Amino acid sequence: MNAFVPGLLAGKTAFVAGGTSGINLVIAEALVKAGARVAVLSRKQEKVDAAVARLAGHGAASGYAADVRDYAAVDAALEAFRAAAGPIDIVVSGAAGNFVAPATGISSNGFRSVLEIDLLGTFHVLKAAYGRLRKPGSSLISISAPQSTAPAYGQAHVCAAKAGIDMLTRCLALEWGTEGVRVNAIVPGPIDDTEGMARLAPTPAIRRAMERTVPLGRFGSKQDVANLALFMASDAAAYMTGTVTYCDGGQVLTMGGALSPSAMQQMFSGGG
Repeated sequence: MNAFVPGLLAGKTAFVAGGTSGINLVIAEALVKAGARVAVLSRKQEKVDAAVARLAGHGAASGYAADVRDYAAVDAALEAFRAAAGPIDIVVSGAAGNFVAPATGISSNGFRSVLEIDLLGTFHVLKAAYGRLRKPGSSLISISAPQSTAPAYGQAHVCAAKAGIDMLTRCLALEWGTEGVRVNAIVPGPIDDTEGMARLAPTPAIRRAMERTVPLGRFGSKQDVANLALFMASDAAAYMTGTVTYCDGGQVLTMGGALSPSAMQQMFSGGG
């Protein structure tokens, strides 16, 4: 269901890091359809160009190529957007990296890469945005993941990075709240047609097993997450800050403990 309201964000400006693909692109599309002037940021210029072309069909859109691990590049992109569009009302930080590997199989460089893209990248985006925000009234949204609270086999690097994002979100909400800046996080659960789920549920058997962990009995859609982002970005959420909100069909309720590899294998083979 597409829950955007035409004109909901009219006159607002929004910057979406990682907004050229997946969940973040659909969030950017929802924001522009709701009337915001949107800029996306991604590392590759060709992805930026493709996203801007798609978004421009719905409203004012622009884009910048920068690596979120490079603070100076992120800072320059945000300044360029501020110079073109004025103070920034909405920031979504969603750039992420992931691969599946046991801790013993993760190199130092691999672990560092995920931490730098996810956690350091989120800090770079939000910190660079801070001095360019419309205050009071701006809304910052971090994109986290269930691994922030649920330990998972093959995900030690991601668990560490996402847990950091959740706490960073709370700390910034605490520090910046006195200026009317809201900072929240969204935790998408299993979402269809995303690179993350392609990695974590590569076979029909694994997908079926994962669906059994969701009380609502299905994977979510990217639009489900975008709908939540629209609410957080809007004045309807004006008294909401420091929250880490799940958009996961209730899956967090079933994640009290991590399954062992043998239990996972039994479940995936149909024995669970």
